[in-house]
Amino acid sequence: MNDTSDRLGRLAVVLAAVLLAVLVAFALFVDYAADLADVVGLLLVAASVPLAARVGGRIAGSLFPNYNVAEVAVEGPITRDGGSTVPTGAVGQSADDVVEQMERADEDDAVDALLVKLNTPGGEIVPSDDIRLAAERFDGPTVAYTTDVCASGGYWIASGCEELWAREGSVVGSIGVRGSRFTATGLLDQLGVDYEQFTAGEFKEAGVPFTDLDDEEREYLQGLIDDHYENFVETVAESRDLDPEFVRSTEAKVYLGEEAAELDLVDALGTREDVEDRLEERLDVEVAVREFEPSRGLAARFRGGAATVAYALGRGVADSVDGDADFRL
Repeated sequence: MNDTSDRLGRLAVVLAAVLLAVLVAFALFVDYAADLADVVGLLLVAASVPLAARVGGRIAGSLFPNYNVAEVAVEGPITRDGGSTVPTGAVGQSADDVVEQMERADEDDAVDALLVKLNTPGGEIVPSDDIRLAAERFDGPTVAYTTDVCASGGYWIASGCEELWAREGSVVGSIGVRGSRFTATGLLDQLGVDYEQFTAGEFKEAGVPFTDLDDEEREYLQGLIDDHYENFVETVAESRDLDPEFVRSTEAKVYLGEEAAELDLVDALGTREDVEDRLEERLDVEVAVREFEPSRGLAARFRGGAATVAYALGRGVADSVDGDADFRL
């Protein structure tokens, strides 16, 4: 009995809703068609107001900018295109996007200084160097500051800036280079699979996972790592006026901000507000910061935010598992 009553009650509610909709639609579209056109017009006018305000705000911002410092962020693992660099699939930082932002800031007549926000464990070598060179080319004061992590490729980028600031709890350093490979020869033996590749050039296959390294191949790959490392050491030593032997003596260790400052690996400790005070001191004017960001869709923004959270705790270097030998800062 109760089930029947419930069904009848639900049916009555549905019929009432349908009847109400029919009555309202009839009134709007039949009895008051002319009035409806007026209502639609008013709605369109109301909708155009925020759109016009947004467009006008952009035009006013370009004609009368209210900023004089550009902030560009480097967050998460650094890659060429922002793709995943780790088995978890975390999205990396697109070096091309960062370079484009720095160049856009340099071309902006309103921008007098560049603020580089660093929260990265490092990443690919050449993309990291592209960002460093873009910061180095900026025509004006360049100050980098790190929140959680400025390691490896992040520190390489910081070497292209005139100053580096950190928090006491920031992780700084890892002046080193890593190469990685995995070997699947044991697995192939268990599966009874043979691997054969035809190449020209003695070291063409050096580092592939399906063969064991011989001594010459190992020496060859280690030589590449050593060359990258020497370049890293010399660049840091020159840009920060440090003895190259001291830089080597760090042995790619990371340091908390206070110790990094004592070792002159960072210039000063402070908050973001302290960094802005420093810029005001250098520019001799009150500063207003505008964040320069790439044009990204909603999905890309979500992925980038997830990567920032995932890497906030940071590591000294960006780990990667790749088929061939892989070199990273």
